[in-house]
Amino acid sequence: MQEVLDFFRRLHDNNDREWFDAHRSEWTRVKGLFAAFTGRLIDGIASFDPTVRGLRVQDCTYRIARDTRFSADKRPYKSWIGAFVAPRGKQSGYAGYYFHIEPSGDGLLGNHLMAAGAVCIEPPVLRSIREEVLDHGEELTQAIRAARGFRLDTSNRLKRVPTGFPSDSEYADLLKQKDFCLEKNISEELILSDTLVEYLVEEFRRTQPFIAQLNRAIQYAYEEGM
Repeated sequence: MQEVLDFFRRLHDNNDREWFDAHRSEWTRVKGLFAAFTGRLIDGIASFDPTVRGLRVQDCTYRIARDTRFSADKRPYKSWIGAFVAPRGKQSGYAGYYFHIEPSGDGLLGNHLMAAGAVCIEPPVLRSIREEVLDHGEELTQAIRAARGFRLDTSNRLKRVPTGFPSDSEYADLLKQKDFCLEKNISEELILSDTLVEYLVEEFRRTQPFIAQLNRAIQYAYEEGM
């Protein structure tokens, strides 16, 4: 991963098309290295979660070019790289497993991390997840607890329980969630470790019950036609 880190550090400091074009062959190599890594990660996750079996690398990775049409930040390229391993791929809307490398520390997420869950959830799907919380809140609480070392991201939580749900529920804090995502920072030392894939797979394994329960609710929303 050293080459990946070095490339994105320099891209962060030289984020323009002229620099990128001059280093396009280097990007091709870095992209290939990360693709090979992602393939191993998909296989590792599929060993305990068969719903992601058969995914291709391109189903889980992202373009390096940024969409700047509606952003005040006009830097053309991302200063991070990541892979989202979810049933039917990254754009499916299902919960999944995300790995993120960001050496600059001031980009999308600000750090190297791993995360498991769903974010930017469509309103009908979010309602289905909240209904799952009402019906099976203890199961979800236990799934979160079982993911030792991860924390629930509460940065996008409502101040009040949403309309239509009981404000006195013992699971009120979960009902306030707009994102359902467990996350964990990763050190650069670990990023450079020869056992990184194995580490990610074993840590993500702890989050599988959480992912399975979310996807049960998401699947129900899709079957109901959202």
